[in-house]
Amino acid sequence: MDLIILDIRMPGEDGFTVCQKIRKTSDIPIIMLTANGEDMDRIIGLEMGADDYLPKPFNPRELVARIKAVLRRTAETKNSHKEEMHIDTEIYTFVNWKLDTATRVLMSPDDLEISITAGEYTLLMTFLERPKRVLSRDQLLEITHNRQAGPFDRSIDIQVSRLRQKIEDDPKNPKLITTVRGGGYMFTAPVKKRVQHG
Repeated sequence: MDLIILDIRMPGEDGFTVCQKIRKTSDIPIIMLTANGEDMDRIIGLEMGADDYLPKPFNPRELVARIKAVLRRTAETKNSHKEEMHIDTEIYTFVNWKLDTATRVLMSPDDLEISITAGEYTLLMTFLERPKRVLSRDQLLEITHNRQAGPFDRSIDIQVSRLRQKIEDDPKNPKLITTVRGGGYMFTAPVKKRVQHG
């Protein structure tokens, strides 16, 4: 299975619960279908670990385009790691955290392996490759999702929030990924990159 499409309104269990259960054991890409105009559904879906969302009613061509985009991002990530495993592996370190790009393993300062989704990995890599630079929401959305932000698009804010939950000591008072008022976000920690030859 390459991707899951979840409708929030399902008989029995709702899509949020199913998404949360999947996320506990898998990082398979998930696209959630939400009722038109229900921002809260989209926000909760992203918080639960969905990689993208699509409001109903939708054009089937848009659904196909979003599926292709999510699969392309996932394939690019996997392919780049397969290539790196045969050549060089980049290890990023920041305040005693370690990210191995070949295995996509994020290790905490306590040497605990932290599970991250494909979307969280892409966002973290975006920050690690551009430390101490202010990145607008539009720039982050373009880099991580290959699309422009709508006027009420909060998907980057949700993903940043999820990433903060995993890497910040106090997610409510973040020190690593700071909000720049009127600007976007900035990764403030010094980042070191070393190449491990494979």
